[in-house]
Order: sequence, then C-alpha cells, then structure tokens
Amino acid sequence: MRTLRFVVPALVVCAALSACGGTDGPATPGAPAETTGQPASASPSSPASPSSPAPPIKSPGGPSVPPPVGATEITGTITAGVEPNCVLLDEYLLVGGPRDVLTPGARVTVTGRVEKGTMTTCQQGIPFLVEGANRR
Repeated sequence: MRTLRFVVPALVVCAALSACGGTDGPATPGAPAETTGQPASASPSSPASPSSPAPPIKSPGGPSVPPPVGATEITGTITAGVEPNCVLLDEYLLVGGPRDVLTPGARVTVTGRVEKGTMTTCQQGIPFLVEGANRR
C-alpha cells in the first residue's frame, strides 16, 4: 500500500508532462524551431484599393517608396520609455525601425502597423512595428 502512494502521483505527473508535449517544437532536439515572424493571432491585411494610391515615403538617403499594404502613418515627437532602448510615439511603442532616426526628442513620421499581440520587454505602449521612418 505504501508503494501505491508513490506510484500513483508519479504516473499522474508523467501523464501531465506527456500531455504538454506537442509537435510545435523542433523535429530534432537542439534544432531551432521555425517561426513566421507574425503572431498567431495576426490576421491577413486587406489589399489596398487601386483607386487610392498611398503617398510615397521618403527614407533618409533612400528612394521614395509607397508604404506597404495596410500600413499606418503616425507623426509626432519620440519619447523615451521607462525601460532602456524603448521609444514611444504617442501611445505606441515603436518596435524595429532605424534607431538613428527614432531617438527621444526627434520629430518623426513613422510607417508601419499595430501588432497588439506582440510581446515586448518595454511594459508600456501598444506595439507598432515600424517599416519606415524619417525625421520632420
């Protein structure tokens, strides 16, 4: 009877751990898992209508290119976040983009998209994936 007290909990733990295993991880131990770069909750963006072309974006030192489909443009002054290397524009946390342009105090226009499901270490703001930025 005493052995039964140890065997049953051990079997329950083994069953729980085996239920946690899945096929989402790498196929071989030590191999990196494949990622798509987008959170699972992201929905595909709708195509832009051909009757309303977006204005081109001028990046510093680069050619003018139209903004990506579904992109949003925000203009304002960059502020420093509470964590190191975190920068905000209004209520948006700027993720990615050229850090030489996105410095605290700079007046900029950024193009990108809101990604509410993106996890960050900055602990503030709505994540905004920057696809282009230029100073004003």
